[in-house]
Amino acid sequence: MDCLIVGGGPAGLTVAIYLARYRRRVAVFDEGKSRAAWIPKSHNYPGFPSGVSGRELLDLLRCQAKSYDVELVRERISFLEKSDIGFRAVYRDLEIRARRVLFATGIVDEAPDIDGVEKAVLAGIVRYCPVCDAYEAIDRRIAVMGQGAGALAKARFLRHYSDRVTLVVTGAPTAEHLAEAEEAGISVQLADSQLEIKAGSIHVSSGSNGAGTFDVLYPALGCSVGSELAVRLGAAANEVGCLVVDGHQQTTVEGVYAAGDVVSDLHQISVATGHAAVAATAVHKSLG
Repeated sequence: MDCLIVGGGPAGLTVAIYLARYRRRVAVFDEGKSRAAWIPKSHNYPGFPSGVSGRELLDLLRCQAKSYDVELVRERISFLEKSDIGFRAVYRDLEIRARRVLFATGIVDEAPDIDGVEKAVLAGIVRYCPVCDAYEAIDRRIAVMGQGAGALAKARFLRHYSDRVTLVVTGAPTAEHLAEAEEAGISVQLADSQLEIKAGSIHVSSGSNGAGTFDVLYPALGCSVGSELAVRLGAAANEVGCLVVDGHQQTTVEGVYAAGDVVSDLHQISVATGHAAVAATAVHKSLG
């Protein structure tokens, strides 16, 4: 095997397509949990003027990969180590060997504690990416839920789209953050754990200052980066957990590459596919 691709989202599948067209033998191992599958409809991905759902885009990419006989395996890689030919990976009680490895393992967002949150995401009531879809929230009642500078930054970003933005704080806000929110025209509400979906809206209750009803909720509760397997192999990561790569998307471990959200703080499909094109070309050239 020329390259083992860990992760079957837009980045991993694009790498597979490129490498297959470079006449390389590749396999994509994926657990079926791509973050892209949560996108109800993206309107900022080029080439789809009417929008495209994440699941539809993934289906199209899988179909394209299969047309080049790319092996798509619905399994989790549990262990990876260097070997005589490059790398040895383990899944279940089986193994696969490859000369190169690419991680496209993405991130997992921390979800708010709401019954039916998955349906709310697919309905566009709960959203995670204002860069992707703040345009669709113009002039709506927007809540940003979280604490600290990250939540405030997301609320400030969304304030450009609506004058009805509320920062729903999950911890004690600092005086500095309260002042910044007030200056930006952002309301602040303290939240307890009671969040409900009522009549297509998010209802946030607070024992200290009443309740609020919002058209859309943007959680800012953090995320986990899928870099653990690469880090165990020796790859460097930044303070957030994203893998450190060079200009060719190679990690600090020779022969190990990474693309997409596992690398970048700008979680965009177009960024992921750009990484993928660079990485696949670098992998191809490195194989000689």
